[in-house]
Amino acid sequence: MSYSWIGAPTEFNGTDEVRGGDPTTENLNQWYQSGDQAYILVSSAMVLIMVPGVAFLYSGLARRKSALSLIWVVMMSFSVIVFQWYFWGYSLALSSTATNGFIGNLHHFGLRNTLGAPSPGSPLIPELLYSFYQMQFCAVTAALVIGSTAERGRVIPGMVFTFFWATLVYCPIACWAWNINGWGFKYGVMDYAGGGPVEIGSGVSALAYSWVLGRRNEKMMLNFRPHNISLITIGTVFLWFGWLGFNGGSAFGANLRAVMACWNSCLTAMFAAMTWCLLDFRLAKKWSLVGWCSGTISGLVAATPASGYITPWASIILGVVTGVVCNYSTKVKFLIGIDDALDVFAEHGVGGIVGLVFNAFFAADYIIGLDGVNTGITGGFLNHNYRQLYVQVAYIVACCAYGFVMSAIIAKLIDLVPGLHLRASEEAELLGMDDDQHGEFAYDYVEVRRDYLAWTPAEKDQKDDGVIVAPQHGIAEHQTMANSGHPVAAPEAETLREKSPSNTD
Repeated sequence: MSYSWIGAPTEFNGTDEVRGGDPTTENLNQWYQSGDQAYILVSSAMVLIMVPGVAFLYSGLARRKSALSLIWVVMMSFSVIVFQWYFWGYSLALSSTATNGFIGNLHHFGLRNTLGAPSPGSPLIPELLYSFYQMQFCAVTAALVIGSTAERGRVIPGMVFTFFWATLVYCPIACWAWNINGWGFKYGVMDYAGGGPVEIGSGVSALAYSWVLGRRNEKMMLNFRPHNISLITIGTVFLWFGWLGFNGGSAFGANLRAVMACWNSCLTAMFAAMTWCLLDFRLAKKWSLVGWCSGTISGLVAATPASGYITPWASIILGVVTGVVCNYSTKVKFLIGIDDALDVFAEHGVGGIVGLVFNAFFAADYIIGLDGVNTGITGGFLNHNYRQLYVQVAYIVACCAYGFVMSAIIAKLIDLVPGLHLRASEEAELLGMDDDQHGEFAYDYVEVRRDYLAWTPAEKDQKDDGVIVAPQHGIAEHQTMANSGHPVAAPEAETLREKSPSNTD
């Protein structure tokens, strides 16, 4: 049954303000609606599905001989995060008794003092449920970051990095945005479901890890392409499904704000997908399914911080702008020389920034108040709140700078530890991470002639060092940027100039 007043279903009057009361003599469910608790439990399960979604997406984007390794690192990172979040992650991120504004304390160490009292995120659900839901957010973010090991990173150092990254990068940024005593929260930052902790955090951290790890072997990049587009699509669909729990559940109850967040997420995703496909068609003269998946994900990323704040019509604009900006951002890795193999920065980091900026302009008070709790909060420019722009920009700059620098420091320090060097050997890279690190394969591994020529450097008649063979498919502009400063082998280059659709005008 619903109710007509603002706030929680009933006023909290537990005998223990920290734990809610004694569950052996009291009903600690009495202050919450079962529908809200059920919805957030289901949303938690939906967000969990995003972890294998990331695994399938990354696996499909890689070569066949490293496909299993990416599934392994993503799934094992989830194991690491479950332990870290239980151990001290939740407390360091969201403990309401910490007052420094930058990181929590150990009040909830090992889930101590975490039971039936109203959560710091919303009075609609208890803290035990809130901590479980928030754990899924950290897990998805870690899964996104660890994809930066793609095709050349050793897996155990990656897991060590994941634990310390969650502790020193994710937890502080989550504290800034969502802890009731975080500096960003008090400053008035509008970050609905994680534009800072999740999206910018994953994007800049993956960029930093890729920078420390180094570029893949140049000869391995000959004629490179994703090996399984069907797997990429399955991963994207898993992510889309989970994102409805990610953004919808961030209303912390089965209410109209959750519905609005789901609507906005789909609108932004689909308009970004269409925009991305059009931009790729302009260059390749082909309709790319990988482009559709990339656009969908970038749109969902941008909706993460904005879907609970902005109007549906603004979400359409957000989708178009995100599709354009994130598509062009895929060229950044070529300009700065960092091998962000899976475009985590372009899609997640940049998409998160775009969504946070849109909150400054399009956040509306009547959207925010749809949860029946956050009424009376001023929106952005639509509500004549002009200071919100510099609040959002300051938060974006802080997240980018801290996330990149701290991630790079953690990665470099781990790399210096004997036995924990991040990079696999050149021989292991040529062999493939599946064989070298796991001794297992994603498929019944039989190389046919096409795979051998496409994925494996030739044993004979190799080009001189520094000479890059241009591919015969995909977007030629991207390969040109990748080859910047390197001579392109003839006659392949001349053949491409004749065949490439982008050179016909």
